[in-house]
Amino acid sequence: MLKIENLTKVYPNGTQALKNVSFEVKDGEFLAVIGLSGSGKSTLLRCINRLIEPTSGKVLWNGQDVTAASGADIRKIRRQIGMVFQQFNLVKRSSVMANVMSGRLGYVNTMSSSLGVFSAEDNQRALASLDQVGLADKAHVRADSLSGGQQQRVGIARALMQEPKLILADEPVASLDPVLAHSILKYLEQLNKERGITVICSLHFLDLVHRYATSAIALKDGELVFQGLPKQIDDAQFKAIYGQEAERVSII
Repeated sequence: MLKIENLTKVYPNGTQALKNVSFEVKDGEFLAVIGLSGSGKSTLLRCINRLIEPTSGKVLWNGQDVTAASGADIRKIRRQIGMVFQQFNLVKRSSVMANVMSGRLGYVNTMSSSLGVFSAEDNQRALASLDQVGLADKAHVRADSLSGGQQQRVGIARALMQEPKLILADEPVASLDPVLAHSILKYLEQLNKERGITVICSLHFLDLVHRYATSAIALKDGELVFQGLPKQIDDAQFKAIYGQEAERVSII
């Protein structure tokens, strides 16, 4: 279980991105995080795996205090938390295989990682991860030769290389055409249902939340304003989260 307790983040310029946010995520859930741009969604995800240091509060995961971990402990924790980014974060001039293998860096020593030397088992794991997202035939092409949807699938395969128990997906379909949004979320849903990987995914479109998430939270100006089932986000709740002027847009 993931437990967030009074998580607060204040940036050096004084911006308070998160304000005493608290919630729990059970193992095996697909949690959607919704809210306007600037509501704190990305900051929240990055605080969970300590890509961003919280100002105060706690992140507790499977009995471990992530916020207090350091050195080897935080390295071990990060191994188990995969991250999928909005802008893919691939090394565009490297091969698809090299990008996927980078997800294994937390498991190899510094010398091996600097030389890009991986075991035969890791190579097989990378090919299996690419096969999982339908890209086994693209292993040796450059990442920048792929479409946006394919690059995001490489990002998912890279996360799988960590053998994660938790995947954090930071607006993974925001840079894609609506048609491709479903293909990416179906891969995340498959990993959630078939492998039991907990998924926390920030999303903009409520249709996608209703279709894929098993639970949802909403942030507004850094504060938690909703926690519950996706079906509980009706038109009134939508207005409370996004503002009275907001209009729902369907992509289904």
